[in-house]
Amino acid sequence: RALKMSENGALPRGGKVLTVDTMNANVKKVDYAVRGPIVQRAVQIEKELKEGVKKPFEEVIKANIGDAHAMGQRPITFFRQVMALCTYPQLLDDNKFPEDAKNRARRILQSCGGNSIGAYTTSQGIECVRHDVANYIQRRDGGIPSDPDNIYLTTGASDGIVTILKLLTAGEGRTRTGVMISIPQYPLYSASIAELGAVQVNYYLNEEKCWSLDISELQRSLQAAREHCNPRVLCIINPGNPTGQVQSRQCIEDVIQFAAKENLFLMADEVYQDNVYAEGCEFHSFKKVLFEMGPEYSSKVELVSFHSTSKCYMGECGFRGGYMEVINMDPEVKAQLTKLVSVRLCPPAPGQALMDLVVNSPKPGEPSYQTFMMERTAILSALAEKAKLTEEILNTVPGIRCNPVQGAMYSFPCITLPERAINEAKAKGQAPDMFYCMKLLEETGICLVPGSGFGQREGTYHFRMTILPPTDKLKILLNKLKEFHQKFTQQYS
Repeated sequence: RALKMSENGALPRGGKVLTVDTMNANVKKVDYAVRGPIVQRAVQIEKELKEGVKKPFEEVIKANIGDAHAMGQRPITFFRQVMALCTYPQLLDDNKFPEDAKNRARRILQSCGGNSIGAYTTSQGIECVRHDVANYIQRRDGGIPSDPDNIYLTTGASDGIVTILKLLTAGEGRTRTGVMISIPQYPLYSASIAELGAVQVNYYLNEEKCWSLDISELQRSLQAAREHCNPRVLCIINPGNPTGQVQSRQCIEDVIQFAAKENLFLMADEVYQDNVYAEGCEFHSFKKVLFEMGPEYSSKVELVSFHSTSKCYMGECGFRGGYMEVINMDPEVKAQLTKLVSVRLCPPAPGQALMDLVVNSPKPGEPSYQTFMMERTAILSALAEKAKLTEEILNTVPGIRCNPVQGAMYSFPCITLPERAINEAKAKGQAPDMFYCMKLLEETGICLVPGSGFGQREGTYHFRMTILPPTDKLKILLNKLKEFHQKFTQQYS
């Protein structure tokens, strides 16, 4: 495979120009567990089942990814009505559609080139959508102003996160940008850091205290990192993925103080902001807390927050809609950001339209309001019920310990694996929880992501499981999981 270079650095004739040895080395370091080997095997098994191969189960249950619609959640009627009208405007003459849906569609179409959702939009995103996003943020944060000029519409939140990390990555060796991420983390962060060649700086969440964030741990992580890189940015996911914790207001204030003191740029991933289930928990946006702390912080701390159409009650992942709000960004850097996003022309217009509906949903008195509220409430209360159910059933299994799922869409239980299983996994060159999840998939058809894909404290093992399957399916899944764990423990003890 390794081809010897000739004198002038050209490849000998006949070899491929692009090989694993001559490709971008950073790309090889990228790892994204949510769609990793387990999921690839799950897809194979589905094919085998279709071809009539006998398995000890009828179907694969994918609980590996936060994809609500794929798990059977119904789309919000109003959203899909407006999207249909935008895509096929002839339907505006059809009396099957409520008047408020038609008005929304007209407003969106009027802001599109040639009144078509198939036209490019401005690079920062459709102007009226950015105004609606700013108004939404202002309402959400109790009147703290938001400037539409600080809003960038993005291709899902992921795209915005990668773009901001790209702006922050600079320097060489000890001056290379360090990016502080929570462990466990959502692997988009580690993957993007690897791809950009930045330095990953881990800080650990406290599993004993329901995955809370300790400032002393941030301090430890920062001090250690300063020995070998230049940590410039702190990433926070709230509500947490994969850990489902919801940060208290006090904790957010402490983090902001820490960022101000240590001169760190803040990135707040808030895509689960409507997914809060636990008693006494409440979502506080970083932006709101920052401004309530007064001008000594709100005029200085650089913050970007992210939101998306993919999670909450919407679950519209495939539309790839999202936004980011930039606060206190240096005006010259902001000009560079605008330039950078313009190279890719614009985020998908349908995703922008959908984002608009999320931030500007039906109002009381409008014809669609009642149905909308009914659907939204039903989805969120079903998720709250499933969060509780998951925690309760998992905690009845000896060897599985599950923290309360306060928010988001996942549980991240700690599993105790027998010594023999750990050794067998290591002999196969596999992480022990990867070995466990592979076996679970082969024997039960349940597809989960091992904790090693998100990061965990040395010597602990976990898996991430979404709470999205319909309640009846979730109960079956949890009980199969319980049986499997007991069998696995016996088999290897």
